[in-house]
Amino acid sequence: MFKHTLACALLVALSGCSEPTNTVTQEEVKPPMKQVNAVIYPETKKGDVVDTYFEETFADPYRWLEDDMSEETADWVKTQNNLTFSYLEQIPYRDKLKQRLKKLMNYEKIGSPFTEGDYTYFYKNDGLQNQYVLYRSKNGGEVEVFLDPNKFSDDGTTSMSGLSFSKDGSLLAYQISEGGSDWRKIIVIDTHTKEQVEEALVDVKFSGIDWLGNEGFYYSSYDKPKGSELSAKTDQHKAYYHKLGTKQSTDNVVFGETDAQKHRYVGADVTHDGHYLIISASTSTSGNKLFIKDLTKENSEFITVVDNTDSDISVIDNEGSKLFLVTNLNAPNKKVVTVDAANPTPDNWVDLIPETKNVLNLTKGGDTFFANYMVDAISKVKQYNQKGELIREIALPGVGTARGFGGKKDQTTLYYSFTNYTTPGTTYTFDVSTGESGVYLKSAIDFNSDDYTSEQVFYTSKDGTKIPMVITYKTGIKLDGSNPTILYGYGGFNISLTPSFSPINAVWLEQGGVYAVANIRGGGEYGKDWHNAGTKLQKQNVFDDFIAAAEYLKDKKYTSKKRLALRGGSNGGLLVGAVMTQRPDLFQVALPAVGVLDMLRYHTFTAGAGWAYDYGTSEQSKEMFEYIKGYSPLHNVKAGVEYPATMITTGDHDDRVVPSHSFKFAAELQAKQTGSNPTLIRIETNAGHGAGTPTSKTIEQYADIFGFTLYNMGIESL
Repeated sequence: MFKHTLACALLVALSGCSEPTNTVTQEEVKPPMKQVNAVIYPETKKGDVVDTYFEETFADPYRWLEDDMSEETADWVKTQNNLTFSYLEQIPYRDKLKQRLKKLMNYEKIGSPFTEGDYTYFYKNDGLQNQYVLYRSKNGGEVEVFLDPNKFSDDGTTSMSGLSFSKDGSLLAYQISEGGSDWRKIIVIDTHTKEQVEEALVDVKFSGIDWLGNEGFYYSSYDKPKGSELSAKTDQHKAYYHKLGTKQSTDNVVFGETDAQKHRYVGADVTHDGHYLIISASTSTSGNKLFIKDLTKENSEFITVVDNTDSDISVIDNEGSKLFLVTNLNAPNKKVVTVDAANPTPDNWVDLIPETKNVLNLTKGGDTFFANYMVDAISKVKQYNQKGELIREIALPGVGTARGFGGKKDQTTLYYSFTNYTTPGTTYTFDVSTGESGVYLKSAIDFNSDDYTSEQVFYTSKDGTKIPMVITYKTGIKLDGSNPTILYGYGGFNISLTPSFSPINAVWLEQGGVYAVANIRGGGEYGKDWHNAGTKLQKQNVFDDFIAAAEYLKDKKYTSKKRLALRGGSNGGLLVGAVMTQRPDLFQVALPAVGVLDMLRYHTFTAGAGWAYDYGTSEQSKEMFEYIKGYSPLHNVKAGVEYPATMITTGDHDDRVVPSHSFKFAAELQAKQTGSNPTLIRIETNAGHGAGTPTSKTIEQYADIFGFTLYNMGIESL
């Protein structure tokens, strides 16, 4: 973890605190400092880079912070972290929050079992382990540790990030991520001996692993970029076949090598019977082409299923040459169709489970289909046979989110989980034949759900659109505007925010906090049309929806301006950044995490160009440039404005949304902020976009986030 030291050059005097033991003059400080009321900021050097977009020039004075390989950037990170942690150390209840997070998260967590070969496997975390451990037993016998990622690195920052067993379960290929990076290694072991059977595959990114029998597997990656692997653009994804026992350098490219096959994202899957290779190819995060190849015929060619990226389509199953597809082509809420593999184009599709007014998510288990519909972001599950006939609607334990029901064709018992914002996740068994559910495993967390209320409301956005929001709080709170409140949102990439319990948010609720989640446009809660309504030239709808959510919470007296915080990560970081620059008067605390904040240049880093479906790009057209410029958080910070108390969070190994977004935004805010609200950036070292973050780092981070939030809401003690 970080060492927090308060150097004289980074002295921070907090309003309401005792006088610092040392004082410094402006002349004594290096680097130069800027004092905004109580906080003294190091002044970030400005360069002279200027870009031109459609004959309009834009200065980019902090371009040098994009160089993640430079000593100068590393020094800036250290300086900012010293400032941030010296501030956080003076929050009186920071350690109390940390200890409560640690205690509440310290309970045994066990995943659903699954069978591969001769063994039954399951994941378990004893409580505060940094990473989940994979256990197994044979024929109900003694349970043993199979893989323990906590031993991959001393600090827990190397995680296991995906695995795949061979057809008979005798081999396992698993991926590891080091320091949170999206670049992975693939390691293959013998499941009986647990010994590694060959050299690890390296430089793998955005990849699944799908075996062809026991002989080899398919995976995907990019050519290693020149320069920084954490920020350089990656543009041509390729699917490879790796034959076990051969060098990675000899792996065959099966799709993506030619210009005609150039796509940013390519995935390769094999049908359960090993008959077909399925290739999905995309230029962005929405929409894909689909190709199939008959693996039973030597030198067979790929057959095109869909040759454009106007819709999303995937193969969920097959019976011989009969393919079962899930698609939103001419069906924004998705449907299931069947087609013969010999003539798989859309004109030959036959509806199996037609589109409904609710969004469909489909899983397959025990030779049946499970249609998990979202009804106002709440789960409703129906079971169908392979003829598309309804077997039953499944009685769920309550109102919330059900996940699971997946399994192999011959399974008679499946598993699913159920949760909501006040109900810790419980795992249930499901009998495929009778439809009966039974409790398999209840959460052991020390949290009394009966003490809390979670309600769904609908509010009106700027253009009259009704938006759902779930508000969770301790039962009996007074609606007098005094409640500390976090409003969370995402609003992009067709991602839906469904009710789910979090021990982290439980700590917030215990402090008397309100936690509100707005299902704003840009997400997938109401299908493709809802997603599209928050993209490109309609992106402002997303921000308006979030602003209206904040206004609702204040109007109904859940909270007030002084007690309201906005939080979001990644695309949600953009959401918070845009709203705080458009409406700095709206709320007290801004918490943008790993955010996309430089909208003029986001597409020039790593796989960022693939986000253009949602955003468009500054180079696309003058109209798009003007629109993006109008909301880009980095480019809309104005001098002389009092912005909310802000703590930006990012990771130095984030190679999805590169940390320079956050670096430049922090520098711009610190240079232009007025008033008494602090502007800080917390940069986690040896951490990425979020996946695989060790438990220890998670506890530290949220103690700081909650502490910063409450402190800047004027909460003096807990």
